[in-house]
Amino acid sequence: MVGGREVAISNPHKVLFPEPGYTKLDLARYYIAVAEGALRGAGGRPNMLVRYPNGITEEFFYQKRAPTSRPPWIEVVSLRFPSGRSADEIVPRDAAALVWLANLACLELHPHPVRADDLEHPDELRVDLDPVPGVPWTQVRAVAHVAEATLRDFGLVGWPKTSGSRGMHLNVRIERRWSFDEVRRAALALAREVERRAPAIATSKWWKEERHGVFVDYNQNAKDRTVASAYSVRPKAHAPVSAPLSWDEVDSCEPGDFTLATMPARFAAIGDRHEGIDENPGSIEALLELSARHERAGLGDAPWPPHYKKRRGEPARVQPSRARAAKHPLIEIGRAQRKEDALAGLARWKARHPDAAAHLQPADVLLDSMRGRSSTWTRIRVNLEHVPVKLRPAQEPLDPDEKTLSSS
Repeated sequence: MVGGREVAISNPHKVLFPEPGYTKLDLARYYIAVAEGALRGAGGRPNMLVRYPNGITEEFFYQKRAPTSRPPWIEVVSLRFPSGRSADEIVPRDAAALVWLANLACLELHPHPVRADDLEHPDELRVDLDPVPGVPWTQVRAVAHVAEATLRDFGLVGWPKTSGSRGMHLNVRIERRWSFDEVRRAALALAREVERRAPAIATSKWWKEERHGVFVDYNQNAKDRTVASAYSVRPKAHAPVSAPLSWDEVDSCEPGDFTLATMPARFAAIGDRHEGIDENPGSIEALLELSARHERAGLGDAPWPPHYKKRRGEPARVQPSRARAAKHPLIEIGRAQRKEDALAGLARWKARHPDAAAHLQPADVLLDSMRGRSSTWTRIRVNLEHVPVKLRPAQEPLDPDEKTLSSS
């Protein structure tokens, strides 16, 4: 029984995390322990499901539509997507709903930035700080502080949390007055301002081959995009979680400090660091005014994610390496359903071309997680700009080349 509701856990000893041996029952108990905080981040919102039925080492899939077989107390709401399709998505309201999701092997909570009672006006602007390969955690912290100061200068409050992976998120509660497109426009203006203030360590460039340092991902605010919310368990070996922080913890914490095993004790001792997040929603008017100034200065829209309709004022949605007079010489190495298989192909390429591989910098290897409707696949490309021209290998047949995967 969870909060007066009976929730069955099928196959409770099913191992989801092989290295530490964490089971489905462990996941359910975790979400009971942190339910108050997890619901503050994901509760009352439509959630996309990301399911790992056979654990983190096997295939996973995205599920937008709520399972038809569900308890009558599981709430759903009909959400319409940019594609024109619609689906009933789960709206968790209590700890029992979180346990029910855990029974489906949903490790992460992926809420949309809207409440179930108003699906067209976000109440959250999301600042996703995504480091390129090779960037240390100290640099992520530094960019987080720049972003926090920028938000403060524009009358907004950023609530920091680890992503549970390599980055950091700042959640910004806003008044429910603006459309998704307006919130994304505000987020783009913010990203460009962070880059202006810290050009050596932050970037707002959409194309991976143009990035350096920490990418401020404005497109996480486009409609239908979701990020792992606070207390989500991430599909990594030791079950790290997305941990809400206070600002005075940012410079001392490490991402590995917070796991499925350690977070319940932290939560019991100090509660939810984001307890006050809903108290003072802010206005994005000042950021929209900054966006208007950018446009008057000739800095218009930036690229949208793939599969979104072309927008008025958006630049050509062509990665620079494919444009005429390409700045970055890029070759594609391989495509695979499993990330491990794609990385094995990269290792084989490096073994064939050791002289070229010796000149690569960490950010020159572009690892793209390509999302389809219900699953992801991995593409690996290499930027050869640091390789002397005479050593640059030509484009070869992809290895691996899983031809059933769609091209981007």
